[in-house]
Amino acid sequence: MSTPPPPISLPPEIVSLADHESHARTRLDSNAWAYFSGGAADEITLAANRSAWAQIPLLPRVLRPLAGGHTRVELLGRTLAHPILLAPVAYQCMAHPDGELGSACAAAALGAGMVLSTQASTRLERVADAIRDDAGRGPLWFQLYWQHDRGFTRELVQRAEQAGYEALVLTVDAPCHGARDRERRAGFRLPAGVAAVNLLGLPPPPRVPLRADQSSLFDGLLQHAPTWADVQWLQTNTRLPVLLKGLLHPDDARQAVALGVAGLIVSNHGGRTLDGSPSTASALPCVADAVAGALPLLVDGGIRRGTDVLKALALGACAVLIGRPALYGLANAGAAGVAHVLRLLRDELEIAMALTGCATLAQAPQALASRPLRPGQQ
Repeated sequence: MSTPPPPISLPPEIVSLADHESHARTRLDSNAWAYFSGGAADEITLAANRSAWAQIPLLPRVLRPLAGGHTRVELLGRTLAHPILLAPVAYQCMAHPDGELGSACAAAALGAGMVLSTQASTRLERVADAIRDDAGRGPLWFQLYWQHDRGFTRELVQRAEQAGYEALVLTVDAPCHGARDRERRAGFRLPAGVAAVNLLGLPPPPRVPLRADQSSLFDGLLQHAPTWADVQWLQTNTRLPVLLKGLLHPDDARQAVALGVAGLIVSNHGGRTLDGSPSTASALPCVADAVAGALPLLVDGGIRRGTDVLKALALGACAVLIGRPALYGLANAGAAGVAHVLRLLRDELEIAMALTGCATLAQAPQALASRPLRPGQQ
Protein backbone atom coordinates (compact mmCIF):
# COMPACT_ATOMS: atom_id res chain seq x y z
CA MET A 1 0.00 0.00 0.00
CA SER A 2 1.39 3.40 -0.95
CA THR A 3 1.98 6.01 1.71
CA PRO A 4 -0.68 8.73 1.58
CA PRO A 5 0.57 12.25 0.85
CA PRO A 6 1.07 14.50 3.88
CA PRO A 7 -1.89 16.73 4.72
CA ILE A 8 -1.83 20.12 3.07
CA SER A 9 -2.65 23.17 5.16
CA LEU A 10 -4.53 26.01 3.54
CA PRO A 11 -2.78 29.38 3.36
CA PRO A 12 -4.44 31.84 5.76
CA GLU A 13 -5.20 34.23 2.90
CA ILE A 14 -7.77 31.80 1.46
CA VAL A 15 -10.97 33.23 2.89
CA SER A 16 -13.41 32.91 -0.04
CA LEU A 17 -14.29 30.58 -2.88
CA ALA A 18 -12.58 33.00 -5.28
CA ASP A 19 -9.38 32.59 -3.25
CA HIS A 20 -9.71 28.83 -3.54
CA GLU A 21 -9.95 29.17 -7.32
CA SER A 22 -6.89 31.41 -7.54
CA HIS A 23 -4.83 29.08 -5.38
CA ALA A 24 -5.99 25.97 -7.26
CA ARG A 25 -4.66 27.51 -10.47
CA THR A 26 -1.17 27.18 -8.99
CA ARG A 27 -1.69 23.53 -8.01
CA LEU A 28 -3.34 22.09 -11.13
CA ASP A 29 -1.37 21.48 -14.30
CA SER A 30 -2.53 23.08 -17.54
CA ASN A 31 -4.23 19.87 -18.67
CA ALA A 32 -6.40 19.55 -15.55
CA TRP A 33 -7.01 23.30 -15.34
CA ALA A 34 -8.36 23.41 -18.90
CA TYR A 35 -10.74 20.53 -18.14
CA PHE A 36 -12.06 21.71 -14.79
CA SER A 37 -12.22 25.46 -15.34
CA GLY A 38 -13.10 25.75 -19.01
CA GLY A 39 -16.47 26.13 -20.67
CA ALA A 40 -17.85 25.78 -24.17
CA ALA A 41 -16.77 27.93 -27.11
CA ASP A 42 -16.43 31.62 -26.12
CA GLU A 43 -17.48 30.82 -22.54
CA ILE A 44 -20.35 33.33 -22.66
CA THR A 45 -22.60 31.12 -20.54
CA LEU A 46 -19.75 30.30 -18.17
CA ALA A 47 -19.32 34.01 -17.42
CA ALA A 48 -23.06 34.70 -17.38
CA ASN A 49 -23.65 32.10 -14.68
CA ARG A 50 -21.51 34.07 -12.26
CA SER A 51 -22.52 37.59 -13.27
CA ALA A 52 -26.26 36.83 -13.17
CA TRP A 53 -26.19 36.01 -9.45
CA ALA A 54 -24.11 39.13 -8.78
CA GLN A 55 -26.68 41.35 -10.49
CA ILE A 56 -29.57 40.27 -8.23
CA PRO A 57 -29.81 42.75 -5.33
CA LEU A 58 -30.67 41.84 -1.77
CA LEU A 59 -32.57 44.18 0.54
CA PRO A 60 -31.35 44.49 4.15
CA ARG A 61 -33.93 44.34 6.93
CA VAL A 62 -33.35 45.50 10.49
CA LEU A 63 -34.64 44.77 13.98
CA ARG A 64 -36.14 41.44 12.95
CA PRO A 65 -36.42 38.56 15.46
CA LEU A 66 -33.61 36.17 14.45
CA ALA A 67 -32.85 34.16 17.60
CA GLY A 68 -33.22 30.44 16.96
CA GLY A 69 -32.87 30.81 13.21
CA HIS A 70 -31.49 27.94 11.13
CA THR A 71 -30.59 26.80 7.61
CA ARG A 72 -32.53 23.51 7.62
CA VAL A 73 -34.51 22.47 4.55
CA GLU A 74 -36.65 19.50 3.52
CA LEU A 75 -35.66 17.54 0.42
CA LEU A 76 -37.10 14.23 -0.79
CA GLY A 77 -38.31 13.29 2.65
CA ARG A 78 -35.11 14.20 4.48
CA THR A 79 -34.24 17.15 6.69
CA LEU A 80 -30.94 18.68 5.59
CA ALA A 81 -28.82 20.80 7.91
CA HIS A 82 -28.33 23.26 5.05
CA PRO A 83 -29.24 23.47 1.35
CA ILE A 84 -25.77 22.92 -0.18
CA LEU A 85 -24.84 19.77 -2.12
CA LEU A 86 -21.78 18.76 -4.12
CA ALA A 87 -22.54 18.56 -7.83
CA PRO A 88 -21.24 15.65 -9.90
CA VAL A 89 -17.75 16.37 -11.23
CA ALA A 90 -15.86 13.78 -13.27
CA TYR A 91 -12.30 12.55 -12.81
CA GLN A 92 -11.64 14.15 -9.43
CA CYS A 93 -8.44 12.15 -8.97
CA MET A 94 -6.91 14.56 -11.49
CA ALA A 95 -7.21 17.25 -8.80
CA HIS A 96 -6.03 15.26 -5.77
CA PRO A 97 -5.14 11.62 -5.05
CA ASP A 98 -8.13 11.35 -2.68
CA GLY A 99 -10.48 12.27 -5.52
CA GLU A 100 -14.13 11.51 -4.96
CA LEU A 101 -13.41 9.85 -1.62
CA GLY A 102 -12.07 13.13 -0.27
CA SER A 103 -15.09 15.04 -1.54
CA ALA A 104 -17.51 12.50 -0.11
CA CYS A 105 -15.88 12.49 3.32
CA ALA A 106 -15.88 16.29 3.42
CA ALA A 107 -19.53 16.40 2.43
CA ALA A 108 -20.45 13.88 5.12
CA ALA A 109 -18.52 15.80 7.77
CA LEU A 110 -20.28 19.05 6.87
CA GLY A 111 -23.76 17.53 6.46
CA ALA A 112 -23.79 18.28 2.74
CA GLY A 113 -25.30 16.14 0.02
CA MET A 114 -23.04 14.34 -2.46
CA VAL A 115 -23.84 13.53 -6.10
CA LEU A 116 -21.31 11.11 -7.56
CA SER A 117 -20.59 11.34 -11.29
CA THR A 118 -20.95 8.39 -13.63
CA GLN A 119 -17.48 9.42 -14.82
CA ALA A 120 -16.00 9.33 -11.33
CA SER A 121 -12.42 8.13 -11.06
CA THR A 122 -13.36 6.07 -7.96
CA ARG A 123 -15.74 3.11 -7.95
CA LEU A 124 -19.22 4.03 -6.82
CA GLU A 125 -19.25 1.23 -4.23
CA ARG A 126 -16.07 2.51 -2.59
CA VAL A 127 -17.48 6.03 -2.23
CA ALA A 128 -20.74 4.73 -0.76
CA ASP A 129 -18.91 2.45 1.67
CA ALA A 130 -16.88 5.39 2.98
CA ILE A 131 -19.86 7.50 4.08
CA ARG A 132 -23.06 5.42 3.91
CA ASP A 133 -23.21 4.74 7.66
CA ASP A 134 -22.34 8.29 8.76
CA ALA A 135 -25.41 9.41 10.69
CA GLY A 136 -24.76 13.11 10.09
CA ARG A 137 -24.24 12.98 6.34
CA GLY A 138 -26.46 14.53 3.72
CA PRO A 139 -28.10 12.73 0.77
CA LEU A 140 -26.02 10.38 -1.37
CA TRP A 141 -27.11 10.42 -5.01
CA PHE A 142 -25.71 8.92 -8.21
CA GLN A 143 -25.56 10.96 -11.40
CA LEU A 144 -26.32 8.90 -14.48
CA TYR A 145 -25.22 9.47 -18.04
CA TRP A 146 -27.37 7.44 -20.39
CA GLN A 147 -25.31 4.72 -22.07
CA HIS A 148 -25.82 3.34 -25.55
CA ASP A 149 -26.16 -0.16 -24.09
CA ARG A 150 -29.43 -0.35 -22.15
CA GLY A 151 -28.37 -3.54 -20.39
CA PHE A 152 -25.22 -1.83 -19.12
CA THR A 153 -27.30 1.16 -17.97
CA ARG A 154 -29.56 -1.20 -16.02
CA GLU A 155 -26.54 -2.86 -14.38
CA LEU A 156 -25.11 0.55 -13.44
CA VAL A 157 -28.43 1.53 -11.85
CA GLN A 158 -28.57 -1.76 -9.95
CA ARG A 159 -25.04 -1.21 -8.65
CA ALA A 160 -26.05 2.21 -7.35
CA GLU A 161 -29.13 0.77 -5.66
CA GLN A 162 -27.19 -2.04 -4.01
CA ALA A 163 -24.45 0.33 -2.82
CA GLY A 164 -26.95 2.51 -0.96
CA TYR A 165 -27.42 5.54 -3.19
CA GLU A 166 -30.72 7.24 -2.47
CA ALA A 167 -31.61 8.81 -5.83
CA LEU A 168 -30.59 8.87 -9.47
CA VAL A 169 -29.77 12.15 -11.20
CA LEU A 170 -30.11 11.72 -14.96
CA THR A 171 -28.19 14.38 -16.87
CA VAL A 172 -30.27 15.33 -19.89
CA ASP A 173 -28.51 18.39 -21.34
CA ALA A 174 -25.47 16.72 -22.89
CA PRO A 175 -26.42 14.40 -25.77
CA CYS A 176 -23.05 15.51 -27.12
CA HIS A 177 -20.10 17.52 -25.83
CA GLY A 178 -19.98 21.27 -26.25
CA ALA A 179 -17.19 22.77 -28.36
CA ARG A 180 -14.69 23.17 -25.53
CA ASP A 181 -11.97 25.30 -27.07
CA ARG A 182 -9.87 25.52 -23.92
CA GLU A 183 -9.61 21.74 -23.70
CA ARG A 184 -8.75 21.45 -27.38
CA ARG A 185 -6.04 24.11 -27.16
CA ALA A 186 -4.53 22.30 -24.17
CA GLY A 187 -4.71 18.95 -25.98
CA PHE A 188 -6.62 17.55 -23.02
CA ARG A 189 -6.08 13.89 -22.18
CA LEU A 190 -6.68 11.81 -19.09
CA PRO A 191 -3.45 11.21 -17.18
CA ALA A 192 -2.22 7.69 -16.53
CA GLY A 193 -4.16 6.01 -13.76
CA VAL A 194 -7.29 8.14 -14.12
CA ALA A 195 -10.33 6.68 -15.86
CA ALA A 196 -14.10 6.49 -15.68
CA VAL A 197 -13.85 3.32 -13.61
CA ASN A 198 -17.61 2.80 -13.29
CA LEU A 199 -17.86 2.45 -17.07
CA LEU A 200 -15.25 -0.28 -17.39
CA GLY A 201 -16.79 -3.17 -19.27
CA LEU A 202 -19.12 -0.99 -21.33
CA PRO A 203 -19.20 -2.54 -24.80
CA PRO A 204 -18.36 -0.18 -27.66
CA PRO A 205 -21.28 1.19 -29.66
CA PRO A 206 -22.08 -0.69 -32.85
CA ARG A 207 -20.23 0.68 -35.84
CA VAL A 208 -22.57 1.85 -38.55
CA PRO A 209 -20.95 2.80 -41.86
CA LEU A 210 -21.85 6.34 -42.82
CA ARG A 211 -22.28 7.66 -46.32
CA ALA A 212 -20.41 10.78 -47.36
CA ASP A 213 -23.63 12.81 -47.12
CA GLN A 214 -24.37 11.67 -43.54
CA SER A 215 -23.43 13.35 -40.27
CA SER A 216 -21.25 11.53 -37.77
CA LEU A 217 -23.19 13.37 -35.05
CA PHE A 218 -26.83 13.12 -36.16
CA ASP A 219 -26.52 9.78 -37.95
CA GLY A 220 -24.00 8.36 -35.48
CA LEU A 221 -23.68 9.47 -31.86
CA LEU A 222 -27.17 10.91 -31.48
CA GLN A 223 -28.78 7.64 -32.51
CA HIS A 224 -28.19 6.64 -28.87
CA ALA A 225 -29.19 9.92 -27.19
CA PRO A 226 -31.90 9.57 -24.51
CA THR A 227 -35.46 10.76 -25.02
CA TRP A 228 -38.49 11.20 -22.77
CA ALA A 229 -39.32 7.54 -23.45
CA ASP A 230 -35.98 6.58 -21.91
CA VAL A 231 -36.81 8.61 -18.80
CA GLN A 232 -39.98 6.55 -18.46
CA TRP A 233 -37.99 3.35 -18.96
CA LEU A 234 -35.57 4.40 -16.23
CA GLN A 235 -38.40 5.13 -13.81
CA THR A 236 -39.80 1.64 -14.31
CA ASN A 237 -36.38 0.01 -13.93
CA THR A 238 -35.33 1.45 -10.60
CA ARG A 239 -36.76 1.71 -7.12
CA LEU A 240 -34.92 5.01 -6.60
CA PRO A 241 -36.40 8.46 -7.19
CA VAL A 242 -35.25 9.95 -10.49
CA LEU A 243 -34.27 13.61 -10.81
CA LEU A 244 -33.48 15.28 -14.13
CA LYS A 245 -30.46 17.57 -14.34
CA GLY A 246 -30.02 20.16 -17.08
CA LEU A 247 -33.43 21.73 -17.69
CA LEU A 248 -33.80 25.42 -18.58
CA HIS A 249 -36.99 25.56 -20.65
CA PRO A 250 -40.36 25.80 -18.84
CA ASP A 251 -42.00 23.40 -21.32
CA ASP A 252 -39.39 20.75 -20.56
CA ALA A 253 -40.07 21.27 -16.86
CA ARG A 254 -43.81 20.78 -17.40
CA GLN A 255 -43.12 17.58 -19.34
CA ALA A 256 -40.98 16.33 -16.47
CA VAL A 257 -43.78 17.07 -13.99
CA ALA A 258 -46.21 15.16 -16.21
CA LEU A 259 -43.91 12.12 -16.11
CA GLY A 260 -43.78 12.22 -12.33
CA VAL A 261 -40.04 12.65 -11.85
CA ALA A 262 -38.88 13.27 -8.29
CA GLY A 263 -37.13 16.59 -8.85
CA LEU A 264 -35.37 18.89 -11.30
CA ILE A 265 -31.96 20.53 -11.33
CA VAL A 266 -31.90 23.79 -13.25
CA SER A 267 -28.48 23.64 -14.90
CA ASN A 268 -26.61 24.53 -18.07
CA HIS A 269 -23.81 22.06 -17.32
CA GLY A 270 -21.62 24.78 -15.90
CA GLY A 271 -21.48 26.48 -19.30
CA ARG A 272 -19.83 23.40 -20.81
CA THR A 273 -22.43 22.40 -23.43
CA LEU A 274 -24.41 25.08 -25.34
CA ASP A 275 -22.62 28.41 -25.20
CA GLY A 276 -25.10 31.28 -25.20
CA SER A 277 -27.72 29.42 -23.19
CA PRO A 278 -29.34 31.35 -20.34
CA SER A 279 -27.68 31.65 -16.97
CA THR A 280 -29.23 29.40 -14.36
CA ALA A 281 -30.14 32.43 -12.22
CA SER A 282 -32.26 33.84 -15.07
CA ALA A 283 -33.83 30.47 -15.95
CA LEU A 284 -34.72 29.46 -12.39
CA PRO A 285 -37.74 31.75 -11.85
CA CYS A 286 -39.30 30.67 -15.16
CA VAL A 287 -38.89 26.99 -14.33
CA ALA A 288 -40.20 27.59 -10.81
CA ASP A 289 -43.34 29.20 -12.23
CA ALA A 290 -43.79 26.30 -14.66
CA VAL A 291 -43.66 23.58 -12.01
CA ALA A 292 -45.64 25.63 -9.46
CA GLY A 293 -44.31 23.69 -6.49
CA ALA A 294 -45.19 20.28 -7.91
CA LEU A 295 -41.68 18.95 -7.25
CA PRO A 296 -38.43 20.12 -5.68
CA LEU A 297 -36.14 22.37 -7.71
CA LEU A 298 -32.39 22.57 -7.29
CA VAL A 299 -29.97 24.78 -9.17
CA ASP A 300 -26.26 24.95 -9.95
CA GLY A 301 -23.97 27.16 -12.00
CA GLY A 302 -21.91 30.13 -10.86
CA ILE A 303 -22.71 29.97 -7.14
CA ARG A 304 -19.72 31.42 -5.32
CA ARG A 305 -21.14 33.16 -2.24
CA GLY A 306 -23.62 32.48 0.52
CA THR A 307 -25.59 35.42 -0.85
CA ASP A 308 -25.95 33.45 -4.10
CA VAL A 309 -27.40 30.53 -2.15
CA LEU A 310 -29.95 32.82 -0.51
CA LYS A 311 -30.88 34.33 -3.88
CA ALA A 312 -31.37 30.87 -5.37
CA LEU A 313 -33.77 29.87 -2.62
CA ALA A 314 -35.58 33.20 -2.92
CA LEU A 315 -36.13 32.49 -6.64
CA GLY A 316 -37.69 29.07 -6.10
CA ALA A 317 -34.94 26.52 -5.45
CA CYS A 318 -34.93 24.37 -2.34
CA ALA A 319 -31.20 23.61 -2.57
CA VAL A 320 -28.10 24.39 -4.62
CA LEU A 321 -25.18 22.38 -5.96
CA ILE A 322 -21.58 23.50 -6.33
CA GLY A 323 -19.10 21.91 -8.70
CA ARG A 324 -15.93 23.82 -9.54
CA PRO A 325 -15.53 25.49 -6.09
CA ALA A 326 -15.45 22.12 -4.34
CA LEU A 327 -13.04 20.80 -6.94
CA TYR A 328 -10.73 23.75 -6.32
CA GLY A 329 -10.90 23.09 -2.58
CA LEU A 330 -10.02 19.46 -3.26
CA ALA A 331 -7.02 20.50 -5.35
CA ASN A 332 -5.84 22.84 -2.60
CA ALA A 333 -6.08 20.56 0.43
CA GLY A 334 -7.94 17.34 -0.29
CA ALA A 335 -10.96 16.64 1.91
CA ALA A 336 -10.03 19.51 4.21
CA GLY A 337 -10.20 21.93 1.28
CA VAL A 338 -13.66 20.73 0.24
CA ALA A 339 -14.84 21.01 3.84
CA HIS A 340 -13.48 24.57 4.00
CA VAL A 341 -15.41 25.52 0.86
CA LEU A 342 -18.63 24.12 2.30
CA ARG A 343 -18.06 25.83 5.65
CA LEU A 344 -17.42 29.18 3.97
CA LEU A 345 -20.65 28.94 1.98
CA ARG A 346 -22.74 27.95 4.97
CA ASP A 347 -21.26 30.70 7.14
CA GLU A 348 -21.88 33.27 4.42
CA LEU A 349 -25.44 32.00 3.98
CA GLU A 350 -26.16 32.51 7.67
CA ILE A 351 -24.67 36.03 7.53
CA ALA A 352 -26.81 36.87 4.48
CA MET A 353 -29.92 35.55 6.21
CA ALA A 354 -29.24 37.60 9.33
CA LEU A 355 -28.64 40.81 7.39
CA THR A 356 -31.81 40.40 5.31
CA GLY A 357 -33.92 39.52 8.34
CA CYS A 358 -34.49 35.87 7.43
CA ALA A 359 -34.57 33.55 10.43
CA THR A 360 -35.34 30.57 8.17
CA LEU A 361 -34.95 29.82 4.50
CA ALA A 362 -38.73 29.81 4.07
CA GLN A 363 -38.42 33.59 4.43
CA ALA A 364 -35.82 33.86 1.63
CA PRO A 365 -38.18 35.49 -0.92
CA GLN A 366 -38.43 38.60 1.25
CA ALA A 367 -34.65 39.08 0.90
CA LEU A 368 -34.90 40.14 -2.75
CA ALA A 369 -34.94 43.85 -3.44
CA SER A 370 -37.11 43.08 -6.47
CA ARG A 371 -38.20 39.92 -8.26
CA PRO A 372 -36.54 39.59 -11.69
CA LEU A 373 -38.81 40.05 -14.70
CA ARG A 374 -39.73 37.01 -16.77
CA PRO A 375 -39.10 37.07 -20.52
CA GLY A 376 -41.81 39.18 -22.18
CA GLN A 377 -42.69 41.09 -19.04
CA GLN A 378 -42.33 44.86 -18.92
